[in-house]
Amino acid sequence: MDKILGIVNFESDEVNIAGLSDYRTINTISFMGRYRLIDFVLSNMSNSGIENIQVYTKKSSRSIFEHIGRGSQYNINPKRGKLSILPADSNYSNDVYNHDIGCFTQYLKMIKDSPMSYVVIAPSYFVYNIDFAQVLKHHMEEKNDITMIYKNSDSAKNYYLGCDTLIFDETGRVEKIEKNLGKFKKRNISLEAYVMSKNYFVELIEKAAEMSELYTLRDIIEDQFTVAKVCGYSLKSEVCCINSLSAYLRTSLDLKNAENISVIFKNNWPILTRTSDSAPTHYTESAYVKSSLISNGCYIEGEVENCVIGRNVVVKKGAVVKNCVLLADSYIGENAKLENVIVDKEAIVNHVKKLNGQIDAPLYVKKFGRI
Repeated sequence: MDKILGIVNFESDEVNIAGLSDYRTINTISFMGRYRLIDFVLSNMSNSGIENIQVYTKKSSRSIFEHIGRGSQYNINPKRGKLSILPADSNYSNDVYNHDIGCFTQYLKMIKDSPMSYVVIAPSYFVYNIDFAQVLKHHMEEKNDITMIYKNSDSAKNYYLGCDTLIFDETGRVEKIEKNLGKFKKRNISLEAYVMSKNYFVELIEKAAEMSELYTLRDIIEDQFTVAKVCGYSLKSEVCCINSLSAYLRTSLDLKNAENISVIFKNNWPILTRTSDSAPTHYTESAYVKSSLISNGCYIEGEVENCVIGRNVVVKKGAVVKNCVLLADSYIGENAKLENVIVDKEAIVNHVKKLNGQIDAPLYVKKFGRI
């Protein structure tokens, strides 16, 4: 769709995937064995016909440049479109200034020079399927100034904790944003995704920069509730929120089953990613695998139950791994017992024979860790 500029925004300060985000940007965290979190929002944009995309990041990171490259895996044709990676200024004296408006201001000329008429803005830590072309159609038909995409959830007591929720007035306009503290079962969860005209977006950036150096996009949009038509677009499909280490583990384990994974991975809506060829996984006679999602290139001798395992992982004989996420190239030694543990890339668990976390407080083994 040639009239939309896709903008992948970075996460708010409330998002904290401790450990995993120490070594890469949050949007490039591995997910479901072969994907990265950013693959889902980029696939939504690509499948919606958006070919001009800007990816904003809080910091320059080799992982995001390596994974995204020129965007060919997302069907971005360089003759018609472009995918740009735009890191925030690294010279901030305090990280409190490293927010989305500051980054948008840094690249404001690039936004202004875009020939697109509308912008779609969305972060990458929400995982869902959406046709942004349909949202734009709704936005234009309703003659909104801003359309905020949200999910009406009846499980807000246990999920989406810390997320923004939208409060509507009797006319259907957004009148307030509140945090989900788990007090209510039903909440309208903001996906921090917005549709508006490009000119209005530029106007908001400039207003926010004038108001305060600490103003974020959320802040300036909230200021518009009384002076502009800000309405919602209810997303009917399922939404996963990866805003903490426990949410990462719980969501990974929930989605690994065939009946659940089909909610996100649909035949007519492909999730695109950078591919990597490797040999099939080898299971020895001593291997026991139950209810797990295992990527290519692994070597399994031990017991694996209710896990998500990335590429080239080794689980040695006598090892028992339950309710765990093992990232690529990790190694679980003989007779090790792991439960509710996230093992980062190229980590080795060999000498410590027992690691137990909780589903809501998982243990984390750092990248390149040796324990």
